[in-house]
Amino acid sequence: MVVLALVAWPVGLLVWANGLLRHVPALSSAPGTPGTTYLLAGSDARGDDGGIGEDGTEGQRTDTILLLHVPQDGPTAMISLPRDTYVDVPGYGPAKLNSAFAWGGAPLLVQTVEGLTGLTIDHYAEIGMGGVAHLVDAVGGVNLCYDGDVDDPDSGMVWSAGCHDVDGTAALAFARMRKADPLGDVGRALRQRQLIGAVMGKVSPRSLALDPGAQVALVEAGTGALTFDEKADVLDVARLALAFRDANGEKGITGTPPIASMDYRPGGIGSTVLLDPDLTPGFFTAVRDGSLPPGPVGGAPGS
Repeated sequence: MVVLALVAWPVGLLVWANGLLRHVPALSSAPGTPGTTYLLAGSDARGDDGGIGEDGTEGQRTDTILLLHVPQDGPTAMISLPRDTYVDVPGYGPAKLNSAFAWGGAPLLVQTVEGLTGLTIDHYAEIGMGGVAHLVDAVGGVNLCYDGDVDDPDSGMVWSAGCHDVDGTAALAFARMRKADPLGDVGRALRQRQLIGAVMGKVSPRSLALDPGAQVALVEAGTGALTFDEKADVLDVARLALAFRDANGEKGITGTPPIASMDYRPGGIGSTVLLDPDLTPGFFTAVRDGSLPPGPVGGAPGS
């Protein structure tokens, strides 16, 4: 009976988790590119349970856009795409990257990122900002570090310089803060990657194996927070989690594409982030091929 229970539990958990996944049409019909590419978007829809309260903002935006690529050979890369990146949005023309999400949701964001990077998106995941809080609470909180004092009413982040153990609400504010960060979007991306690494570091397969209650709590928090593309199943979610771990490990790659200007003003759309037109195509080719060395990459001029 004990052996039967040990076998049946993970199988039952897998089937149960698969049934909880939420899906949204997202993927394009673009020809595949080598390796596996994930696109992750953090939605700031108002009124999310545990997330951002109603404040009069209509629709939804995406403050977080991450490209996660697992090459056929070479290091896994997690690349933050600044939300204000100057891009060509299919059907709309020049605009900020997060405008694609506002105008056309996941499908248009996927098409826009594919045009920008030359990489076909194999899987898409969208996390409601409220889900960040639930995930952090499900793993028992995380330890985060920021070298500065912050009192930012927009994000709700109140911080004294140093490292602190935080719950889900404080972690959400940590991930959202931008205006009080001297590096703006780039600084926020660094903190978001730190938060992802902290959450993944708390998800120990060994400890979870010994704690069925923690397994259930994590599955409920994860599936409640995340929405996936129409083709994804629970095994794809597991592969996504492993790719996160690899990208944040010593042999992984994290960073941004090469940035030419943090305040490019082409007219009509305000201040944007201009990627380096000479270096960016080769950068994404190297990400695709797995030829970049492990470690941090990209960044703003002078950083």
